[in-house]
Parts: sequence; structure tokens; C-alpha cells
Amino acid sequence: MRSESFRKGVKDGIPIGLGYFAVSFTFGMMAVADGLSIWQAVLISLTNVTSAGQFAGLEIMVMSGSYWEMALTQLIINLRYCLMSFSLAQKFRRDESLVHRYIAAFGVTDEIFGISASQPGKVSAFYNYGAMCVAIPGWVLGTLAGAISGNLLPDFMMSALSVAIYGMFLAIIVPPARKGIGVLSVVLIAAVLSTAFKYFLPFITSGFSVIICAVAAAAIGALLFPVKEESGT
Repeated sequence: MRSESFRKGVKDGIPIGLGYFAVSFTFGMMAVADGLSIWQAVLISLTNVTSAGQFAGLEIMVMSGSYWEMALTQLIINLRYCLMSFSLAQKFRRDESLVHRYIAAFGVTDEIFGISASQPGKVSAFYNYGAMCVAIPGWVLGTLAGAISGNLLPDFMMSALSVAIYGMFLAIIVPPARKGIGVLSVVLIAAVLSTAFKYFLPFITSGFSVIICAVAAAAIGALLFPVKEESGT
């Protein structure tokens, strides 16, 4: 049962690993361009495995932000993983030990959570292990390749490739924004607030502006566009 679950996790994790390679390639380039060494960039990816959190953390490090700023930023950005872990805790088989649950929790990402939650019935932690064995190396190797390329490619090509991260974020927010006015409104509110901080409140660091914009936009969106609960039958 465990070996079968592991093999299925590896199979389902291959597309995730390939996608992670492409995204983390950009992170590796940006990290080296901002002054980090190759192995510092790789170590960050190996111990974090979070795209938005790493990009935000990199900017805070470059701006010499405080530890409190870093901690709060990561808490806000990665808070969703707590909710995903709570959900997976109910999805795992009842006989899974706490050790297996803790190890699987390290590899909880949006994509791995998605394939785990979509499995019929209960899920073995070894399914997550299989997906992690492909996804995490894809993320780390992509960072390594990007960091090495950042030391070799000319500046004009580095500048052009660094735009890829913005394309990734647009690809994340545009599809759901097109489907619902609530998501679109939250995105626009966050964009307006971020612009205001940039030009009218420049003394507020980027890390704290991300925290304030994220919390404020989410709160306004929740008040204006509350999610209606489905009535039970």
C-alpha cells in the first residue's frame, strides 16, 4: 500500500516539479543579482519551498529589513499553509503517525495540497512523500540553475528574464479575477494601496507595506463580498 501510494505521488508530482523548476529559476537569478551567493539561494529554497514567501523575503533582506518585518511578512503570506495542513490532517489515514504527518507538513504547497485533496478517500503520507521527492528537487535544482545562470548571463538578458516572475503572478491572479468580481476587487484594492505606499508613504518598508496591503485588501473584500454559506439539506 505504501509503495503504491509513493509511486502514484511521484507520478502526480512530475508536472509540479517541472513547473517549480521554471519558477525557482527566476528566484535563483534574482537572488544572485541582489548579492546572495549561489549556495545561499539554494539553501533558502531547500528550507522554505515557498515561491511568494521567498520572493518577499528576498526583498526584505536586500532592503535590510528587521526580523519582525520578515516574520510578519512570512506569517501573512504563508498563513494559508496552516489551513491546508488542517485539511490534510483530516484527509490522511487514521493510522498515520505524528512523525509522518510532520514530515508531510513540511512539503505542503498549493500544488501538492491540491493533488492530495483531490484523491478519493483517505490519503497515505507516502503519497505526499512521492510528490515531495519530485517537487522539492525541482524547486531546488531550478534555483541552482538560475543562480548559476545569473553569474554567467549578461546584464541585459538577466533584466529581461527577471520579468518572468511578474508573468507568473499575473497568471495566478488573472484567471480567478475574471471569474468573480470579489477577487478582482481585492486585487485592485491591493494594487491601489501598494501604489499609495510606494509614492505617498515611502518611509514604510516594503515588507510592512505588503502586510498592510494584504490584510486591508482581504478585510475589505470580506466585508464587501462575503462568501455565502451553502444551506444544509
